Amino acid sequence: MTGNYGNQRNRKNVITNRHHFEVEVFNTVLDMQISELGNRFNEVSTTLIENMSGLNPCDSFCKFDTSKIVTFSEMYPNDFSNGERGCLLGDITVFYHTVKEDDKFKNLGGMTDLARAMVETGTHNTFPLVYRVLKLALVLPVATATVERCFSKMKLIKTDLRNRMGEEYLNNALLCAVEKESFLKVKEEDVMARFQAFKNRRGNIF
Repeated sequence: MTGNYGNQRNRKNVITNRHHFEVEVFNTVLDMQISELGNRFNEVSTTLIENMSGLNPCDSFCKFDTSKIVTFSEMYPNDFSNGERGCLLGDITVFYHTVKEDDKFKNLGGMTDLARAMVETGTHNTFPLVYRVLKLALVLPVATATVERCFSKMKLIKTDLRNRMGEEYLNNALLCAVEKESFLKVKEEDVMARFQAFKNRRGNIF
């Protein structure tokens, strides 16, 4: 790595192999990734993900951040009233000191394990506001991914050649495309039987 990079005759300033890979290659790729993430996630999404990380129970709740959790709840005013939001900080603090020393909450791998442990120990009834924030954080990525999948499938279904597609037909086509895994489990005979039962037909489609 300490050797000179490239042909020294064609370079005014000779650089080492380490400089080439660390500066010209690694930093260039890193800038591309940061730019792509910036285009993919706006400021609101980045703040949302950062505040969600406050619920991380890994390493004995070392990354558990009450201020981030409260800020996360403030981003959803329809899910928490002003009174609940005022009580949330105290509940989170008590919850943190309660579960930190509990052996049932040790070695948790993430928020999913935390929610499962709360249900198994009944802590979700003792701290309902904390459990509500946790459920919201768990559901949010799934809901966001589902919306992105719908838009991605819509680009494939509603093309320039099918721009006059009706709303009902588009909804049905999107449902089949998005829930493809579920429809693969449906037997063809069941579909044919249901189609045959819609109305009396001259022949049997079976």
